[in-house]
Amino acid sequence: MKIKHTLLAVAAPFLMNAQNVMTAETLWTLNKMSVSAVSPDQSSLIYKVGKVDLKTEKTNSKFYFLNLNNSAATNLDLGKKSIIQWDKNGIYAQEGEIIYLSKDIGKTWKEFYRVGEADNIRISPDGKKVAFSKKVQLENILRKDKYKDTPKSTAQVYTDLDARHWDSWNEGGYNHVFVANISEKSADAKDLLKGEKFYSPQMPFGGAEDFIWNPDSSSIVYVSKKKSGAEYALSTNTDLYSYDLKSGKTTNLTEDNKGYDVNPKFSPDGKYLSWQNMKTDGFESDKQDLKVLELASNVTINLTQNWDESVSGSYDWKKDSNSILFSAAFRGTQQLFSVNIKLPKATQITTGNFDVDDLIAQNNNKLIVTRTDFNHNADLFSVDQNSGNMTQITEINKDNYSKIATSKSELKMVKTTDGKEMGVWLIYPPNFDPSKKYPTLLYCQGGPQSALTQFFSTRWNFALMAANGYIIVAPNRRGMPGWGVDWNASISQDWGGQPMKDYLSATDFAKTLPYVDADRIAAVGASYGGYSVFMLAGIHENRFKTFIAHDGLYDMKSWYGTTEELWFAKWEMGGSPWDKPQPKSYTDFNPSNFVQNWNKPIMIVQGGIDYRVPYEQGQEAFQSAKLRGLKTKFLYFPNENHWVLHPQNGLVWQREFFSWLKETL
Repeated sequence: MKIKHTLLAVAAPFLMNAQNVMTAETLWTLNKMSVSAVSPDQSSLIYKVGKVDLKTEKTNSKFYFLNLNNSAATNLDLGKKSIIQWDKNGIYAQEGEIIYLSKDIGKTWKEFYRVGEADNIRISPDGKKVAFSKKVQLENILRKDKYKDTPKSTAQVYTDLDARHWDSWNEGGYNHVFVANISEKSADAKDLLKGEKFYSPQMPFGGAEDFIWNPDSSSIVYVSKKKSGAEYALSTNTDLYSYDLKSGKTTNLTEDNKGYDVNPKFSPDGKYLSWQNMKTDGFESDKQDLKVLELASNVTINLTQNWDESVSGSYDWKKDSNSILFSAAFRGTQQLFSVNIKLPKATQITTGNFDVDDLIAQNNNKLIVTRTDFNHNADLFSVDQNSGNMTQITEINKDNYSKIATSKSELKMVKTTDGKEMGVWLIYPPNFDPSKKYPTLLYCQGGPQSALTQFFSTRWNFALMAANGYIIVAPNRRGMPGWGVDWNASISQDWGGQPMKDYLSATDFAKTLPYVDADRIAAVGASYGGYSVFMLAGIHENRFKTFIAHDGLYDMKSWYGTTEELWFAKWEMGGSPWDKPQPKSYTDFNPSNFVQNWNKPIMIVQGGIDYRVPYEQGQEAFQSAKLRGLKTKFLYFPNENHWVLHPQNGLVWQREFFSWLKETL
């Protein structure tokens, strides 16, 4: 089937004809696309389109082969196989405990290696070795493992921190990287971190990007934070380690840097190693730079040292090994940039009201990327490297979108209380009528240093909010990437200070707009956004009529004592609650200290296995609101972490969200 299409208008005119609007059910059942593998010459790729079945909560997927020279896509039947990689030797795929190899693009398959139980598989460039990760049990934390006569015991014993992380408890298992020759059994694979109580890939989100083969297949570079207990919980110091397969020697390549070193990649010519780097230990949202190590000279260059932004997105080498392409937040969107390793200066390639998310391939003078905006989830686009012009390649939701009226968005600059300019996204309902007045939602972003760009989400979805008749005001307040390094960093230790003033400035600006109903404004948000809602509820001076907080931080003292990544808490709070003098985070910027001022309805949402913001935070807030005599609701998901990942829970979340707004706004 031919699926090449010209670029859709970025800001289509408002649709005045009768069309459906986005619903929660439509949102959850939209097709979702991901690229599985790219051919070695980058002339073709395999992508997957998945669709959620709301009854079973399972995702049904189909694979497609896409010729990038003519944008023609054909179905590809992989059965139950999942793609691992595509290199000069063919396409590798996994089914169960077996790796298969196809040399004819999936027409026939031959067993390549029995890998057993393994994750994040990588085949060596010479096709003779396999690297993979799996969990290794190194501690008897579960007492039924220590006392064999107590198999029904549920006891767990800890003597140090890192007892739990994100949504799971530490039960004594550690991710390790293994390597085996294809002539060996997987049981004989070499553990590169043998006996070490450290993680690689990193917890909780590390994957195959955390270890790579060098071009001649003689060594592996892997990412690890070789710390444990309290030291682990207080540090962000991950390093790149090179393991030589012949000698068994491990070398720390980034020992001098005390912050994050992640995402290593070799240049196509094998002469350079690149990675993303933060210099400050404990500051997880420090400026992220691109570094390059010239292997022959052992000289390291910081390519973005003089760039006043952070390399927050994905990156890859250009085919000529002279430049690197990357995506980064920039002025309320995420755009594509390039930097030459000899003349390190970032050059912007794309511009527009959209996000360039992932760099997929380089086909002649075209770059293949995924792109989203507030109305559309990811599709493939082709980018002209010289002009930045974009052409849409896939339209996986063409039929769905043709039935849905879209929303317009625009970025307005708003003056803050300290005289600076702040970018604020305004998203309007479909068929917007400027002569009417609309209820309005102040959206408070999480992070707190997460970019607020043209993202598309199944939870905080602006198209769905607008479709329900609301204007959304989404400020790029202090702490957002894309507005300079100082703007990004200034929120640390000032959570309840200038960022709250920024939110109020955006709200006051919105109230001056003739189509905003100034008496019907709500504040909504999750994580730091939930904290913002709790904080605003105590200082808003009747600007808001109702509030919704999801996984928000309510009491900073109790949160410091229960959260898991203490490097984040210590840096962002400016220290611990028992420090003398006590940081303002626990006094002036602690939402629970202002609960006596709460005077409007508030809905609180909480996940039961959220260990970043444990459920007691939501419980405390709900109990406080109820005892204050306020109209309140507590929406609790026992099986959700800091996010909402189960489709039916997602539907309930949306229904309760809009039901509350209908009742109180």
